[in-house]
Amino acid sequence: MKRRFFLILAAGLALLLAACSTETDNTAATDGDEEVSGDADENDAAEADADTDDDAAEAPPFHVRGSVEQIHIWGAPPETAMELVGLSGSVEQSATTDYQGSLIFRNRAPGEGYAVRLAGDPDVAVNDVTVMSVEGSLPDEEFYASQRLEPGYGYLTTRDGTTLSIFVSLPGPVEEGPYPTLINYSGYSPSAPGESLGGAAELFCGEFPVLCDAPHHPEGIIGGIMGFATAGVNIRGTGCSGGAYDYFEPLQLLDGYDVIEVVARQEWVKHHKVGMVGLSYPGISQLFVASTRPPSLAAIAPMSVIADTYTSTLLPGGIYNTGFALQWIENVLEKAQPYAHQWITDRVDGGDTICEENQLLHSQQLDAIAKALENPFYSDEIGGPVNPTTFVDKIEVPVFLAGQCQDEQTGPHFAALFDKFVNAPLVRFTMTNGVHADGYAPQILGEWLTFLSLTVNRELPSIPSNAAALTGMFMEIIYDEPNLDMPPLRYDVYADYETAMQDYEAENPVRVIFESGAAPDLSPGAPQGIFEARFREWPIPETTPLRLYFQPDGSLAEQAPPADGGAGAFEPDPEAGDRVTLQSGSVDALQPDYIYRQLAPSKALSFIGAPLEDNLAMVGSGSVDLWLKSSAEDADLEVNLTEVRPDGMESYVQSGWLRASRRTLKEESTELRPVSSHYENDAHPLDPEAWNLVRVELMPFAHVFRAGSRIRISVDTPGDSRAWWRFKLLEFETPPTHSVAHNADFPSRIVLPGVPGIEVMGERADCHALRGQPCRDYEPFENQPAR
Repeated sequence: MKRRFFLILAAGLALLLAACSTETDNTAATDGDEEVSGDADENDAAEADADTDDDAAEAPPFHVRGSVEQIHIWGAPPETAMELVGLSGSVEQSATTDYQGSLIFRNRAPGEGYAVRLAGDPDVAVNDVTVMSVEGSLPDEEFYASQRLEPGYGYLTTRDGTTLSIFVSLPGPVEEGPYPTLINYSGYSPSAPGESLGGAAELFCGEFPVLCDAPHHPEGIIGGIMGFATAGVNIRGTGCSGGAYDYFEPLQLLDGYDVIEVVARQEWVKHHKVGMVGLSYPGISQLFVASTRPPSLAAIAPMSVIADTYTSTLLPGGIYNTGFALQWIENVLEKAQPYAHQWITDRVDGGDTICEENQLLHSQQLDAIAKALENPFYSDEIGGPVNPTTFVDKIEVPVFLAGQCQDEQTGPHFAALFDKFVNAPLVRFTMTNGVHADGYAPQILGEWLTFLSLTVNRELPSIPSNAAALTGMFMEIIYDEPNLDMPPLRYDVYADYETAMQDYEAENPVRVIFESGAAPDLSPGAPQGIFEARFREWPIPETTPLRLYFQPDGSLAEQAPPADGGAGAFEPDPEAGDRVTLQSGSVDALQPDYIYRQLAPSKALSFIGAPLEDNLAMVGSGSVDLWLKSSAEDADLEVNLTEVRPDGMESYVQSGWLRASRRTLKEESTELRPVSSHYENDAHPLDPEAWNLVRVELMPFAHVFRAGSRIRISVDTPGDSRAWWRFKLLEFETPPTHSVAHNADFPSRIVLPGVPGIEVMGERADCHALRGQPCRDYEPFENQPAR
């Protein structure tokens, strides 16, 4: 049982995605519209007739479907030239089918009267194909209400006729419902048929049926134990779902809207409103889907997400992340190929003709890797639609969002979303130190369950008696810590829901957990914090900037450096970009196998403050303001904030990155948060004859520098700072020298987000205990002066 649960949970935490497809046919010699029911099989759709002179010709050897700004073709001869005849009657586009006989014409103007034909035999055609607009594609109520979903594996139909695979899990019989319902919408395998966890778990199946028919996403298991129904749905182009994969294209959002509306109308759904849940990819998908405002969406609970595809993970600071980001995209595309998972093959071998036909368009996925490499600069046209900071203001349902500041996958940028949900009626944010999967830790799950109970179930939160024992066992499996249990739920002591909800709404929405991994009653590294604090807004209004200037002797001080302070210099390390901090094993372990390298002589600059007299809590972003001169036109920069402790150890806190040519800032920038535009028109080479102000954003963090510790900031080449991130660095024929000034005219400094009034609790943690924060011996460093 332990092994099986761990594998399912691990799959839910993995990087991201998979692939599969399903299609319906267009009817020839008609207007192209089709009637689709909830249990429709695309294979039952009417096949298109060729347009010939006698109107009695045989149907063409391919299927065509008009979609939203697209036209889908499948079942055609492989590697055959096809023509798209536009609304004017002329050929608008020609292309060749792939090895499966499939083809998608994308970016088509909405309208009626398109035709698709064989280029070599124009008489073999499908006419009267309709392409929908986004605005005009919304189905009527009957489209949603007519679809019926049963517990277990099945399909639902979206507005363009594509079927998506779904796995429904109920906590009890249908007749004992309705049940509060949660949806996991992703490109992993959330719709894969359920399996028993086996072993001792089967002893509890009478009380918790989910254990013997477990979904392939962690929220499905956790939610099922807590009394929620769950539905796992594969995004189009993945699993056994129809269509082709394209990273968060508009169709994926519209599909998500349709998923919400179809599921919410099932008889077993309480209140006929559903919530969305998930960590990482199924967390990110919630931001996109919720922005379409499905009327039947009750709340969303994304965890470990990005704030912006471009700046959060793919190109932090404008530098390609060739570690997690590009590896993830490669994994996405691989898993979005036909028959990419064994469970897909098993379905088809078992007679699932829908899944079989749905594989045919999977080979029409767009190459996200090529797209990323072809667009090194941000643009509103390409980057805007995949930048949640630009559209989460459209979300009008309650939001629970949690993230970890040292997340080795999606990164620490999630907090940039906190102040963007301006139209959500209720928000709850949790920030802590830690790694990607720590959203499943009890300190997060307890609040997650409280939020979903109040917003989706609309009842007081509670944990079934035996569920507490099961969750404790699961936590031991995941984290190898026997005493890591679910905390008491804060609102289960209330007498009525209305009073509880009033008090919940009145709480400060921003929760910060400090020093996760250092709880005194648990093993070092177990994901439980020492203390927490709550705040009414983000950024925290009480934040007091701490300005520390670089000094000629390598120290940090609140006063500006002297007029003759000079400058320090370092050379870039061309090998650093390929080095990570995790040597082997899992970053989720209580004590990961970190290698936290020392700064290399002549390859970095380091500045360190005096021992602190009092504890100093910091929460938010920071700014490292460098006056930079280089012998090259550009420079890849990394800044690292660390805590040097009285015991001679040094703990990692946070990093920031920037390609210096991207230093132009947006108007929204503040003293504590420089926000680069990353537009191509704003990119400028460094002036070799002048000192250039380059402000590097220190990514959001929450950390307590304990009394007696010293603040240290280093500047070097990107690398050696993250467990999974690698960087594609600039290449130079002649190694350049980068100089950083520390004099009165050009006073480089760091500005940190000090937050007064936080009651710091507990003793100083073991340096190796803090989640996601590697530790090393402190070694003094001598800066190289600029020549």
